[in-house]
Amino acid sequence: MAEPYGAHEARIAYVSESVYGQTPANPAMVEIWTAENVEPAIDPGLIKVRGIGSRDLAFIRKGLRQVDLKFSYAVQNIEFLNFVITLGSMSVEVFYEKTGGITSLLHKGCIMNSAIVECSVEDIVRANVELIGQNLSVGTAKVGSSYTPWSENPVAFYESYVKKQAAVLERATAWKFKIENHLKRVPVIRTTDGHLLKYLMERHRTITGEIEFEFETKEEYDDVVNDTAFTLEIGLGSTNKATFTDCKWEKMSTPTKIEDLVACKAPFVAKTVSIS
Repeated sequence: MAEPYGAHEARIAYVSESVYGQTPANPAMVEIWTAENVEPAIDPGLIKVRGIGSRDLAFIRKGLRQVDLKFSYAVQNIEFLNFVITLGSMSVEVFYEKTGGITSLLHKGCIMNSAIVECSVEDIVRANVELIGQNLSVGTAKVGSSYTPWSENPVAFYESYVKKQAAVLERATAWKFKIENHLKRVPVIRTTDGHLLKYLMERHRTITGEIEFEFETKEEYDDVVNDTAFTLEIGLGSTNKATFTDCKWEKMSTPTKIEDLVACKAPFVAKTVSIS
């Protein structure tokens, strides 16, 4: 008798695609052991057809298939995160494995739509990513010829840093940034795979974030008042970093409460970003 799957029986792995929407033959998959949650989803885009003479639907036809995948993981390196910059396509497999069998959900033609990366004191660097795919295949066997995890340790808060104009901000207690590619599904009228999108196109990019400080100086308030632009650099472990150029603080606030230190929350917006 079949039994419900538990999270301990779920795994996630990916491989880059050389041709959009096509999983390489016998792929060597990279497995993400530090995934904390995962949410595969498929929407058939049903077309509901009515006609006179009945209160009920006359037909239900499949429409444009929409494949989505969300998950969060502890960051070990920038290999996967870089897809939000390069917009490379990949096949991502989420599979559930028991002694009695496997359920494999293979997401093909995935491109990263957005990524939120964050860290705070006494924690590790985490990424929350959202991908849009072209198609999803369901199977009872894993697709990879091998599954190899990353070897690096998850990046701890003391292996990160925040720099403003190349100077380390030793007042920072938490940081977060979000990159959004605003991908658009583009279907076309065709008889072959017409229910699948043909193109997945990037549009305008949004780059935002927030730094939390211990409130010690008036520097950030001066930046807002004087309309000052600056560069931010956030360490992502080892020599990896995210660099934000032409930044400005969107808002400055210093919540002040009885029996607590004064903190400064500073959301920012940037013109460009690189991850290296």
